[in-house]
Amino acid sequence: MERFDLVILGAGAAGLFCAGAAARRGRRVVVLDHAARPGEKIRISGGGRCNFTNRELTRQNAAERFVSENPRFALSALSRFTPADMIARLDRAGIAWHEKHRGQLFCDGKATQVVEMLVEDLRAGGGELRLGTSVAGLERLGEGFVVETSGGPIAAERVVVATGGKSIPKMGASALGYKIAESFGLALVETRPGLVPLTFAEQDLARTAPLAGIARAARVRRGKVAFDEDLLFTHRGLSGPAILQISSYWREGDALEIDLAPGRDIAAELAQIRAEQGRIAIQTALGRLVPEKLAQFVVAEAGLAGRLADQNNRALERLAGQVHRWQVRPVGSEGYRTAEVTLGGVSTAELDAKTLEAKRVPGLHFIGEVVDVTGWLGGYNFQWAWASAWAAGQVA
Repeated sequence: MERFDLVILGAGAAGLFCAGAAARRGRRVVVLDHAARPGEKIRISGGGRCNFTNRELTRQNAAERFVSENPRFALSALSRFTPADMIARLDRAGIAWHEKHRGQLFCDGKATQVVEMLVEDLRAGGGELRLGTSVAGLERLGEGFVVETSGGPIAAERVVVATGGKSIPKMGASALGYKIAESFGLALVETRPGLVPLTFAEQDLARTAPLAGIARAARVRRGKVAFDEDLLFTHRGLSGPAILQISSYWREGDALEIDLAPGRDIAAELAQIRAEQGRIAIQTALGRLVPEKLAQFVVAEAGLAGRLADQNNRALERLAGQVHRWQVRPVGSEGYRTAEVTLGGVSTAELDAKTLEAKRVPGLHFIGEVVDVTGWLGGYNFQWAWASAWAAGQVA
């Protein structure tokens, strides 16, 4: 039987990064993955440019920018391997990058540069990468473990589970990490798609279908949580960064409140047009302030018609309310097929925040997306992958 100091399950961002960190410590490491290529999510992320971190992430705001039953759990790892540390790693590798929006950092060139950097780190430390290798199970063997693989059993002192979540199954996503956790009696937090477009019921789609393709800067709110980002109407419902962000906080049955013209006073703007050109139709007037098709939709939703001059201030306020406080109740999401991340996972209550080691299973670590830690859109989830991987890689 082959023997290693450390077996890492999953050759994604977290798995490869952890492998490099452990290999640099002199550990004999092997990374196993059933995929044909490593780092597939890295490769497709950020439109092929890899949104590798977010420089606005700090210890002070981290708890509010990550979704978890215990959002503070991630602080230990995130404060010990920061966005600045990841930037330095790319700089040392000669990978050029730029800031695109609100601290979001992307590679100037292809995302595959990051994958190549991680694989080179592993090999430089003497580690092995075995692709096309499926894992059938994991069992205790004395104080270590035996990993049953398609290439035969492998014994290891420690195992790091970095198998990711269920999102984007066409990229090879699986529930292996959750099954391993359950086999050792570890608790799971319910998993669901995150950072995902939301869908409408048929009756709502019948009204919004003409709006498909319209993009707007918007403020989308669910309870006390709100995001100011772009919104996109689709043939199935709503997408765009604002919707992806709020989807991590939305549950079926929840209503969303959407401001389609944040920072403006539509009622006052309409009153000004009324004073100057009251004879024009109300939807024509609103069409000067928002896209024409959106104006038609909003006027219909408000139940108004006729000339602008015929509308009193109360009517204008009602119309503006449809723009600034549009209430909509999605019925679902596009699911794991298009979700960027998986919410939930291995409960943080089961893990040591400093080492990501299972408290009740010494030597078994869980890192990255498989853990119940999910960040905002814009590089936060990659930073969690790097930070949790670094933390485990110092001890595994």
